[in-house]
Amino acid sequence: MNEPVPSLPVTVTATLDSPLSRWLWLVKWLLALPHWLILVFLWIAFFFVTVVAFFAILFTERYPRSLFDFNLGVLRWSWRVSYYAYGALGTDRYPPFSLGPEPGYPARLDIAYPKRLSRSLVLVKWWLLAIPQYLVIAFFTGGMRVGWWSGGLISLLTLIAAFAVAFTDRYPRDLFALVIGLNRWVLRVAAYAVLMTDAYPPFRLDQGGTEPALSYRAPGAP
Repeated sequence: MNEPVPSLPVTVTATLDSPLSRWLWLVKWLLALPHWLILVFLWIAFFFVTVVAFFAILFTERYPRSLFDFNLGVLRWSWRVSYYAYGALGTDRYPPFSLGPEPGYPARLDIAYPKRLSRSLVLVKWWLLAIPQYLVIAFFTGGMRVGWWSGGLISLLTLIAAFAVAFTDRYPRDLFALVIGLNRWVLRVAAYAVLMTDAYPPFRLDQGGTEPALSYRAPGAP
């Protein structure tokens, strides 16, 4: 009899809204400005909270729950704004100004709270162990040049989706699945790099708006 393999601690889901405005994406950079200004300060706080969490894990093997919830809130807020704006353009619903889970919003992120974290891993996972992942997601988020375009693969694909919506009034489903898969990979690495989990992100592109179904293995199998 097969048993389920535990799911990854980072859950990223997204629902593609339809219909989408053909031209609203042209001004979303302006509409999202209030969020980006707030996120600048939230990410500064995020950095200092992560430093405090580093020492807490090092000495107690625990990530203080209040600090964990704050950093998770910043990641959630960032993901919602990215989904609304140029990380996906998957909705025209304005993101809420909230650190909470906001289950009614079409972009959602959750990270399972770890009861204990490794003291030894906390010293190396955010820089040494994560280097291969950083090289991969650098291609997704920046450092790519194609002709006149200089940016990341996610931004390029999102721009293609924007033109598809503008001229065909539809967001290609396969393109949406790919964009969300790339964002999912980035968010998994982010959670690992900021010490919120010890589960190493898989080198796997899980596409689509929902997390992949649980795989199964025989008892005793590795």
